[in-house]
Amino acid sequence: TENLVLYTPVVHAEDFDAAVSYLVRRLEENAGQENYLYAMFSADGPASYVDRFRASVRERDTVADTPRRTQDRATEVLGAFPDAFRNEPDTDPSLPANRDWARRAVAAAPAAVGKPELTDPAAVDAVIGTAERSQWRETLPAERARLLRGAARSLAAARTELLTVMVHEAGKTVAEADPEISEAVDFAAYYADRAEELDPTRFTPARVVVVTPPWNFPVAIPLGGCLAGLAAGAAVVIKPAPQVRACAEVGIAALLRAGIPVDALQLVHTDEGAAGQRLITHPAVERVVLTGASETAALFRSWRPDLPLIAETSGKNALVITPAADPDLAVADLLRSAFGHAGQKCSAASLAILVGAIGDPRSRIGRRFRRQLVDAVRTLRVGHGSDLTTTMGPLVGELSPKLERALTTLEDGESWLVEPRQVGPAEWTPGVRAGVAPGSWFHLTECFGPVLGLMTAGSLDEAIELQNATGYGLTGGLHSLDADEIDHWSERVEVGNAYLNRHITGAIVQRQSFGGWKGSVVGPGAKPGGPNYVAQFGTWTDPSDPSSLAAAPLGRAAADLLASVASSIPAEDLAWLRAAAGSDAAAWRDEFAVEHDPTGLAAEANVFRYRPLPSVRVVVGDDAAARDVLRVRLAGACAGVDVVEGPDVEPGPGERLRVVGSAPEALRRAAAEVGASLVDAPVLADGRRELLSVLREQAISVTRHRFGHVEA
Repeated sequence: TENLVLYTPVVHAEDFDAAVSYLVRRLEENAGQENYLYAMFSADGPASYVDRFRASVRERDTVADTPRRTQDRATEVLGAFPDAFRNEPDTDPSLPANRDWARRAVAAAPAAVGKPELTDPAAVDAVIGTAERSQWRETLPAERARLLRGAARSLAAARTELLTVMVHEAGKTVAEADPEISEAVDFAAYYADRAEELDPTRFTPARVVVVTPPWNFPVAIPLGGCLAGLAAGAAVVIKPAPQVRACAEVGIAALLRAGIPVDALQLVHTDEGAAGQRLITHPAVERVVLTGASETAALFRSWRPDLPLIAETSGKNALVITPAADPDLAVADLLRSAFGHAGQKCSAASLAILVGAIGDPRSRIGRRFRRQLVDAVRTLRVGHGSDLTTTMGPLVGELSPKLERALTTLEDGESWLVEPRQVGPAEWTPGVRAGVAPGSWFHLTECFGPVLGLMTAGSLDEAIELQNATGYGLTGGLHSLDADEIDHWSERVEVGNAYLNRHITGAIVQRQSFGGWKGSVVGPGAKPGGPNYVAQFGTWTDPSDPSSLAAAPLGRAAADLLASVASSIPAEDLAWLRAAAGSDAAAWRDEFAVEHDPTGLAAEANVFRYRPLPSVRVVVGDDAAARDVLRVRLAGACAGVDVVEGPDVEPGPGERLRVVGSAPEALRRAAAEVGASLVDAPVLADGRRELLSVLREQAISVTRHRFGHVEA
């Protein structure tokens, strides 16, 4: 007994649960295979541990004593980007050389805006005319891919210049700006791979693509849209947000240095009046890429109802936290999700939905959670990104009426846990409002700033109902260590990006392709940074012989549908439909029914999957072919989606409708007003293409470790 050691933390009663968490982590370490206690009870016994210890002593002089991480942004030499995609690493701030590099970058003078603003619609016509005459569409996919990989290298080489201009013009912190540069590099390399997948005999690029990006991500989003259009073979015109024009100019200059032709990629600054409207509505523009507010998407479509818009729009995102969560991790991830980039991103968590006891301030865990959250929020240091001690940057642009209301006015039953304060011309401290009621203004309104609202729910199902009730469907998260809760939430949450036991922002190309459902998207719905995004920037046709498409045995629903119409349609149409059904079955088996995790990380699962729409309404134009209507019904039968037909349909907010034939002008205007999407691409036999019209893409990211201990 004289060798017995008692190991226990001693804490105040209110911190007991934290002490238990700490003790469990120590027990997990003791149970690790490298630990002596584990060896004592293993099959080999303590001898195996002693042998490993002796081997380490023998080899002590052969172990390198230099840092394993040698990244140095100031001196690194970049080689060619590999053909196989890999994510570009962010700058490692733990290395002294990189911290010195960041200090110099922040201290440097940023680039100034060099291009004038266009105010004459005729000048815009000239720009579009140059894009129309570009021969970029004739460039073979392999050559486009080669140039895009060169663009990735050029962007990586411009990291210092990009960091400088982002910090000074957009007020971003180094910690926020640097990963955005990596994302832009990733877009170039990833879309190069997607370019090589396009079949030039079946895919015709759009003539001209216009990119209208936001100010909150002034490098990754603008360049991502440009690179996608270029990968497809379209000529691109980009109009950056007026608040961050210099950021866009520096990024576009890097792409042009890589050899992208100047007529294939043009940057213009226009006013918000006639010239800007002409850019969006010019008849030669075949795609417009928008990342911005839902109101902006509606404005663009009111100008041009037939506008082929590819838009990532608003979000009202929630992180659900249950009593089964690790509260320490939940608070850390909620803080990052709500107040990173000062909450000025569409993916930010502006709601936390607290389930059961963790939402009850009378319970021990509820009191502790609120105390910890309040303390964490108050530690954020607000300032400009040029101050390296800043942890939350300034607001960009003028204070919108919605954000001003969120920062200054409480609703009935609400109270401030942390009241926001204006501390500078564009600086507000973060706010936390408790008591947000279901259906209230703050529950349903995107405010786009550093304000977090707390809601409570009696059960996980109630929390999911509150989460899904906003009308948006961009990002959402759950913090819980209960496997049943995780499975239940994952099957019912209505978001394009779902996050489990991690923060709900910071999507990475390929790893978590980014894009939402319902009111958070307008257009076909493919996610930027995902496998189908580039293929939206053009028109597909079937092979000359549809029977050459890959085929698989039909499911029961598709077989029954074909049997029901076999005697009533021409033999040629029936053969085409049978080829389509076989192609659907093959695409379903090989692509759409499979969960994909191409990165294969041990510590984090990143699953890309397809989910059937609840239903699809088909608008049947006067000139629609009966065969095409049956084809859409076949796609629905394969995916298990109910297809409803009709000559005229009143669209709902965030709904996607499949148009067969010509869409009535009144329908286009109605869809624009409510934010519905019309998919009016040609109906195809190719299941890999047609099934996308009845499916939604979803990315699920799951942290698979706690404090470094990876799940078995």
